Amino acid sequence: MLWKTAILTASDKGSRGEREDTSAQVIRELVEEELGGEIIEYRIVPDEQDEIIAALIELTDYYQVDLVLTTGGTELAVRDVTPEATRRVIEREVPGIAEAMRATVMQKNRSAMLFRGVCGVRGRTLIVNLPGSPKGVHENLAAVMDQLPEALLMVTGQYREQL
Repeated sequence: MLWKTAILTASDKGSRGEREDTSAQVIRELVEEELGGEIIEYRIVPDEQDEIIAALIELTDYYQVDLVLTTGGTELAVRDVTPEATRRVIEREVPGIAEAMRATVMQKNRSAMLFRGVCGVRGRTLIVNLPGSPKGVHENLAAVMDQLPEALLMVTGQYREQL
């Protein structure tokens, strides 16, 4: 299955061209190599809740991707608002994905408990928040990669329960 995927980076410096978005490259590699997905759209927006919301809505409703992976804006800084924006867009939360990421990464790095990312569904799209660092992206996405195909089958209506 070729999963249509979008990457959304929330970063003030990245949106101004002051910082290279290396985390998005990690996401791209993992999606293409591990998930068998195709990146349909990629964007960088500033850490502004309204801009994150607008981008998430466009990616899910207009581009109709199967999966949106966000990076950045998930820690405790005042401008880290990606989880709040995501909650305003999703129709159903999928807490187990975020819990699994935190639990797995905390075994190696206790500061993972400060990661506030959420995961949820809008329409037929799964949205997963990831940290802003390349290492954090890799560790968190790797922690749940084996379950994403099943989740995407469910979200997109292609899952057939085994009887």
